Amino acid sequence: MTARVALVTGGGRGIGRAIAEAFAEEGLAIAVAARTAGQVEETAAAIRRHGSRALALKLDVTDADAIARVVAEVTTSLGPVDVLVNNAGVAEAAPLARTDLALWQRHLGVNVTGPFLLTRQVLPGMLERGWGRVINVASLAGLLGAPYVSAYTASKHALVGLTRALAAEVGAKGVTVNAICPGYVATDMVWNGARNIVAKTGRSFDEAVEAMAKTNAGGRLIEPGEVAAAAVRCVRDGSLNGETVVLDGTQPRTQETRS
Repeated sequence: MTARVALVTGGGRGIGRAIAEAFAEEGLAIAVAARTAGQVEETAAAIRRHGSRALALKLDVTDADAIARVVAEVTTSLGPVDVLVNNAGVAEAAPLARTDLALWQRHLGVNVTGPFLLTRQVLPGMLERGWGRVINVASLAGLLGAPYVSAYTASKHALVGLTRALAAEVGAKGVTVNAICPGYVATDMVWNGARNIVAKTGRSFDEAVEAMAKTNAGGRLIEPGEVAAAAVRCVRDGSLNGETVVLDGTQPRTQETRS
């Protein structure tokens, strides 16, 4: 893997940072991209401490021109992108009656169009080299329904559909495409959701977090390191293609999956 280059979006914190650091431990060179420059700089610094090459980039995944510039910069600085992790995402809750067009389009833009644009940018090079990995960080919401998150759920269903369609298209050409579908993960997204529950219901913060954790089949929050371990498996195992890797807390924690 030491000759491979990965691009991880949403790499400044949470799941993205965990994946980037796990890839660094595998010896990959890592480009981390997000809208917050300071956070990706911190992630890149941590990767360099692992002894791997790293590049920090500011990126809005809905901007096609910016994506082209970022991929060109990665190619020049580290080499062509062999592994793409589409992790950048947005999640907002609202009943359908209060889901306005801007909220709907924001979810589709970041959660679906961004992965489409990024994948389209790097896929030709992967196909030309006969090797590539595309990993889409989706959600259990991409496989199931949930109230008050119609825009988020629709966008993640679309991302799973994109994964399956592209896997069928390129799987025989040395490129695999998989989706990781975690339940609630111990990240800022959950903490922010818990604060919203507190504001609306009067529950304590701990009670709100516990309620969210209990919606996972295993009754606990997923750790970012567990998602990272699944991403590493998607890179290592070329037989995985078109899969939706479910992380719902029922899997035992192992040394590999601890963050």
